[in-house]
Amino acid sequence: MMEEKNYKLLISYDGTRYYGFEHQPGKDTIQGRLENVLSRMAGKDEIEVIGAGRTDAGVHAREMVVNVRLSLPLSPDEIRDTMNRYLPDDISCDEVREAGDRFHARYNAVGKTYRYTCYIGKTKDVFRRKYCLPLSFSPDVEAMEAAARFLVGRHDFKSFCANPRMKKSTVRIVDEIRIEDKKSFLYFTIHGTGFLQHMVRIIVGTLLLVGEGRLAPEEVGRILEAQDRSQAGPTAPAQGLCLMHVDYM
Repeated sequence: MMEEKNYKLLISYDGTRYYGFEHQPGKDTIQGRLENVLSRMAGKDEIEVIGAGRTDAGVHAREMVVNVRLSLPLSPDEIRDTMNRYLPDDISCDEVREAGDRFHARYNAVGKTYRYTCYIGKTKDVFRRKYCLPLSFSPDVEAMEAAARFLVGRHDFKSFCANPRMKKSTVRIVDEIRIEDKKSFLYFTIHGTGFLQHMVRIIVGTLLLVGEGRLAPEEVGRILEAQDRSQAGPTAPAQGLCLMHVDYM
């Protein structure tokens, strides 16, 4: 019998038509698609794929990290190529590597980088419309940067959590919020040790209120201290969000 090995995989996907990464009963998910293909390859009924995070329905990933245990007579590159032969066109296995036996994609992750994209051009961008939020105004980047400074650091982000029944700690560390205006696009790049449900999208939705002049920058500090989701801005739509990178020691 072949030795079972632990593999680390880099996965990219267009999340438009999926109900998020994680399994949901009766729903089409990224995790479900990966497990179906790997189960066929391994000749087993159940293969467990462990992801570094749980992207929401409609959210994309440039680099989701997963790990999976397999007994296959294939090299890492052959596993990658076989997976891509059977995965749908909107999911790609970009890299396969053998990992240490104790590597766990979720528990060993020490940070994540997300990017949220807004379109601020004067005409429609018909080719990238599924991957950005079109804005009807030109946001004040300096005001948003001033507001974002209140969110950088170790804070209780309960006001920016979509789950009102969250029983675990809502304290998180956000290391960086970078806002860039590049030609017709506005990018929010957010790095932290971990994120709550919809946290990045609520941060973006709140900062856009500041950028539109509907909220003063200092109000974001008050919202943070309130620990009340109703005080923060709307949850920005899913299509603009993309997981860019997962950090490991």
